[in-house]
Amino acid sequence: MKFGLFYEHQNPKPWDEGSEHRVFMESLEQIEVADRIGMDHVWEVEHHFLEEYSHSSAPELFLAAASQRTKNIRLGHGIKLTAPNYNHPARVAESLATLDHLSNGRAEWGTGESATLMEMEGFGINPDLKGPMWKEGCEHAANMMAMTPYPGFKGEFFSMPTRNVVPKPVQKPHPPLWLACSRRDSILRAARYGMGALVFGFVEPEQAAEWIRDYYAIIKSDECVPLGWTVNANIAAVSGFSVHQNEDEAVRRGLSGFKYFGYSLAHFTNFGAHQPTVTNLGALFDEVEDDLPDNAGRGGIGTPDQVRAHLKGYEDIGLDQLIFTQQVGRNNHDHICESLDLFSQTLIAEFKDREMARQAKKMAELQPFIDAALERKDRMPEIDPADIPVVTSAGKRRQDMGANDPTGGAFVDKTRGGAIPIPHADPRANAGAQPGED
Repeated sequence: MKFGLFYEHQNPKPWDEGSEHRVFMESLEQIEVADRIGMDHVWEVEHHFLEEYSHSSAPELFLAAASQRTKNIRLGHGIKLTAPNYNHPARVAESLATLDHLSNGRAEWGTGESATLMEMEGFGINPDLKGPMWKEGCEHAANMMAMTPYPGFKGEFFSMPTRNVVPKPVQKPHPPLWLACSRRDSILRAARYGMGALVFGFVEPEQAAEWIRDYYAIIKSDECVPLGWTVNANIAAVSGFSVHQNEDEAVRRGLSGFKYFGYSLAHFTNFGAHQPTVTNLGALFDEVEDDLPDNAGRGGIGTPDQVRAHLKGYEDIGLDQLIFTQQVGRNNHDHICESLDLFSQTLIAEFKDREMARQAKKMAELQPFIDAALERKDRMPEIDPADIPVVTSAGKRRQDMGANDPTGGAFVDKTRGGAIPIPHADPRANAGAQPGED
C-alpha cells in the first residue's frame, strides 16, 4: 500500500494578519518532510470561496512550488475541476503539462465535478449539468495533451478550433487520471472510465473491501472504456493521521483537527447556511466539537502499534493507497512534522517493502485487461495535415482586407523605440528586392 498526504489549506478563524501565508509556507515545509521520508503522493484540492474550510483555489501554483522543493513524491491534483466554467480544457491541459515538466514527470491528474452550491453558483454552473460538464471538459483536456494538433471541437459546454496545445506532458500521453468519489456509484463510474478512484470518505475496511472488489471487477470487464488515453487502475481512500508514542498525546494533537475537517465540509454541503466573511465557522465548530462522533478515519490517530493495525486492515483488503488528512483544523505544524518523522522511523519501511512485490504482481495480472480496455476506447480522430486551418495574424488580415494601417501593423507602431527588431511586414516577401527597395 502507498501513502499520501491530503491538503485543503484549512484556515479556521480566528485569523490574524499572517494566517493564510503561514498555511501555505508550513504546508510546503510539511511536503518537504514527506518527500524526505519516502511518502508516495501529495494531493492538493481545488476549492473556491469556501473560507475556513479550504483556501486552495490555485492548486497548480502550489504544486508547482512543491515541485521545486521535492525530488520523488508525486504531486496530485485532488482534484482539478474540469467543468469549462471553472477551467477551460485547454488551460487544464497546459497547466498539467507544465507541472509535469517542472516536476520531472511526477504529476497526477485527479478530476471531479465539484460539490458545493457556494462554488457552482459562483461560477454559473447548473448543478444538474455538472456531471456532463465535467465529462466533456475532462475528456477533451486529455485529448489536447495526447493529440498533435488537437483537431477542434464544438460541444455542449465549450467549443474550440484546431490548435496544438503546448507544452505536451513528460508522461505520455498524459499524467495518470483519477476521479473524486464519495460513494459506491462514483467508484464504479471511475472503473468504467478506466480512472483511479480517489475515495474522499472515511470507510471501514469491510466496506472498502466490497468497493475494491467491485471496482476491479469492472476494470477487468467489457464495461471499462477509458475516458482518457490510459487506464489508471488504482483505488485510494483517506484517513485521519496523528502518530505519537503516547496515545493520549496523539489524540490531543490530531483528533480536533480531524473532526473539524468533517464538520466544515458538512457545513458547506449538508446543513450550513453561510454568509461570506460574516459566518465564523471556527466558532461554530468549537460549540459542538465534543458532541461530534468518531468515524473510520479515527484509527489513524494513535501510537505506532495502533496505527500499524489500522493501516494493515486496509493493506489486507488490497487498497492501493491511504491518504492522510493532517493539515486540518488548527493542527500544529511542528506536531504534523513530528508525526511524519515518527511514521518514518516506525512504520513506512515495512509497508514499502511489501508494496513493491504487490504492485508488480497486480500489474502483471491487469495488463491484458488494460490492453483490451484501451482497444475499446472511441478515440477522437486525428486531423489530416492538409485540413489543418491556417490562422493569419491580425496585421495580415488587415492587409488582406485592403485596409491601410499607417503604423505598419495592428500591434506594432513604427515610431516606437526599443531594442527588439520587429518587422512590420514579412521579410521573405522582399527577399529578392535590391538594396534600398521596399
